Amino acid sequence: MKYTTLPHSNIKVSKICLGTMTWGNQNTQNEGFDQMDYALDQGVNFFDTAELYPVPAEQKTYAETERIIGNWFQKTGNRDKIVLASKIAGTGSYTAHIRTNGFSPEAIKDAVEQSLKRLKTDYIDLYQLHWPERKTNTFGARDYKHNPNDDWEDNFKEILHTFDGIIREGKIRKVGISNEKAWGTMRYLEESKRHSLPRMITIQNAYSLLNRVYEGDMAEISMREQIGLLAYSPMAFGVLSGKYIKGKAEERARLNLFPRFSRYSSAQCTEATKRYLKIAEDHNMTLAQMSLAFVTQEPFVTSNIIGATRLDQLKENIDSIHLTLSDEVLKAIDLVHAEIPNPAT
Repeated sequence: MKYTTLPHSNIKVSKICLGTMTWGNQNTQNEGFDQMDYALDQGVNFFDTAELYPVPAEQKTYAETERIIGNWFQKTGNRDKIVLASKIAGTGSYTAHIRTNGFSPEAIKDAVEQSLKRLKTDYIDLYQLHWPERKTNTFGARDYKHNPNDDWEDNFKEILHTFDGIIREGKIRKVGISNEKAWGTMRYLEESKRHSLPRMITIQNAYSLLNRVYEGDMAEISMREQIGLLAYSPMAFGVLSGKYIKGKAEERARLNLFPRFSRYSSAQCTEATKRYLKIAEDHNMTLAQMSLAFVTQEPFVTSNIIGATRLDQLKENIDSIHLTLSDEVLKAIDLVHAEIPNPAT
């Protein structure tokens, strides 16, 4: 395994992070336990979860993923071996079953307390805001369109003040953002510097061969401000395994179970995936490992969040850490990207 540190900290994390959002829905607790056991044995010490999980979010399965992780900590006693990240859910109809008071001080404090109980731990290493409260272009919306009826009020400073108190209590160590845009990221950094408040040290956004939007404004912010990307969906919901275009996806594959998740299923995505598959096969790699290695070796990526429904998939994904793409492969990838840029967002 390869390791780095979370920016502006001495917290050592594996370059591969274990994603958990299928546990409690696609995966049973025992399967989640097996994945955590295997990942830790392979040197993965960084787990990412959220109160929202499993996805798709439903009241009947709310926070089941955190409970599974907490049960594993209780069973194994491995809490001190893991750097644990979780998130407070953002606002919207999708999360109305969780709470409706957004990122108010009361909401954040309650969310942290409830996560600590479910996770059976006294602290969370990295606590993140799952997505912005304001109306902006997230989750597949390509362009920003201003909404004059957005009733959101600027609360960046208030949020950081709330986190400051929770950090002083020892309940969280560091804070980060997720599904955030350039403006929001810089506003958090501005308030942190101006008022000596906790600093957002990571950002968890989608990044893959099919979605390289992060390489625009956000990559420069990552490098110049040292805010590390925790890349999610590096396999584009499994599309970049090649199993869908090869017709080998099993019944419980994510897009077969939840076809409404069509972010990576357009004709352009399919064509790009076919071309990336050829590059991988021409260089004796699986498409999955090429896709993951591409993400992991980007300089602005702190850790690559992988997920799997089966242990053999998890093994293949973790093994990608040993692969470094050659200049020849990277040039071939960039040629496809130039012809079919960001077919997913």
